Amino acid sequence: MTSNPKSRAPRASGFFLKPLDIITVLANISGSLLILALVVLITADVAGRNLLGQPISGVPEMVSLSIVAIVFLQAPQALRAGRFTRSDGLIEVLRKRSKTLTQALETAFDLVGLTVLAAILYAHWPIMIRAWERNDFVGAVGDFTAPTWPVKAMLALGAALLALQFLARIIRRWEGEDDESI
Repeated sequence: MTSNPKSRAPRASGFFLKPLDIITVLANISGSLLILALVVLITADVAGRNLLGQPISGVPEMVSLSIVAIVFLQAPQALRAGRFTRSDGLIEVLRKRSKTLTQALETAFDLVGLTVLAAILYAHWPIMIRAWERNDFVGAVGDFTAPTWPVKAMLALGAALLALQFLARIIRRWEGEDDESI
């Protein structure tokens, strides 16, 4: 009986990585749907201004809140798919010379990302809870108001997913997954 070197036994990390990737894709889809909703909203606002002389109340507030949510909902999938912005000139030179050194440096970068996102979550969590408890809102009372906690919750979710994707990159790298897929 011959064994296929490409076929491996399932790893314990798969129980962590598979659900993480599914949730990350769902967050990305949510961000895309939010973009679509903004396109419709802005189009309706422009049409209302030009055709009826009446804009839709709260569009600037909804757009500013949505942009933050979109970025944090879509960043984890961008990292997972290898589309996160970075300068990799040094990494490419090192990759040709020493795979181990490249893995160590990439892991250090991922640990920095994980640490920064953990700090963001640590600082942001009480702000999100306070927004929920106090029912913070943006807009003008009597014209348009929107609660801020949903966007703050999306920021927390996105930051947590992004931190976990940095951790997943480390796991995948040291389990021997192809560098191009990390």
